[in-house]
Amino acid sequence: MIVATPGRAWPNRLTSGRDPEVLLRPIHRRDARPWREARRRNATWLGPWDATAPPGADTRPTTFAALVKRLSRAARQGTTYPFVVEVDGMFAGQVSVNNIVRGSAQFASVGYWIDQRFAGRGVIPRAVAMVIDHCFLTAGLHRVEICIRPENTNSLRVVEKLGIREIGYAPYFLHIDGAWRDHRIFAVTREEAPHGMLARLSDPTAEPGR
Repeated sequence: MIVATPGRAWPNRLTSGRDPEVLLRPIHRRDARPWREARRRNATWLGPWDATAPPGADTRPTTFAALVKRLSRAARQGTTYPFVVEVDGMFAGQVSVNNIVRGSAQFASVGYWIDQRFAGRGVIPRAVAMVIDHCFLTAGLHRVEICIRPENTNSLRVVEKLGIREIGYAPYFLHIDGAWRDHRIFAVTREEAPHGMLARLSDPTAEPGR
């Protein structure tokens, strides 16, 4: 199970107490150096999956401090939860809860990236499971969606490990790596994970809830 401050959706710190130790916490200005180093080191690894600005969009450069300020403001407004992923105390990537909708929907989408040197250790499946459990159990959301390019086999492996079902296909869905790209859509509701996503990850033979 995750360890978090009860009843507080944001800000919060999430841990699962397993090896390797994975910590999810809010992004801060002090992350500037490790974030830049990770993005530079992984430019080839991450480039094909990075969001880009379509023609006509605002392409003015922004500083890391401005990025953190914008994300922190959105988090206070309850529209996003921008988590940093740490592995054994080292910056390893991000898991972001985006497009949070309240009212009758209680919905959000989740995106993620990881430094290649931490890949293959089960970090991102666990981090995503922790975030979804937090969304359901603390933030009170009902449904979480993950959209993935069909070519992104590493990301597809994450939803496969978590047993998140595919619900649709969206042509020309997001502007990624310089063009509008198709995406496969995966989603899970709280009813489908009554014992939590971390529990499902620990026991992949368990049947999803109905």
